[in-house]
Amino acid sequence: MSRPQFEDLVSEALDLIPSEFTSVMDNVVVLVEDHHPTRSLYGLYHGVALTSRTSQYSGHLPDTITIYRDPILAHARDVESAREQVATTVIHEIAHHFGIDDDRLEELGWG
Repeated sequence: MSRPQFEDLVSEALDLIPSEFTSVMDNVVVLVEDHHPTRSLYGLYHGVALTSRTSQYSGHLPDTITIYRDPILAHARDVESAREQVATTVIHEIAHHFGIDDDRLEELGWG
């Protein structure tokens, strides 16, 4: 799958997020990279979760959600399974932006 096709999957996944959530996402950017430099990850949230922000937060660079193309495609059986994994990964990382940790995501089935 080409990078533009993969980026389309990420855009589709972002479109699945209800507007009630996207409207309150603040100072966050979603990126696509081929792979993490040191670990095998599908995605990574880097920043200060909304639940942890205080009045001292102003002036921070945007939080980043990075979706890693190569690991997802390496484990996908076909385009549909890649689409499902991208959606799961995007939702998982956005949940971190909202302060939901991995244990709770696992309980909710988004681990």
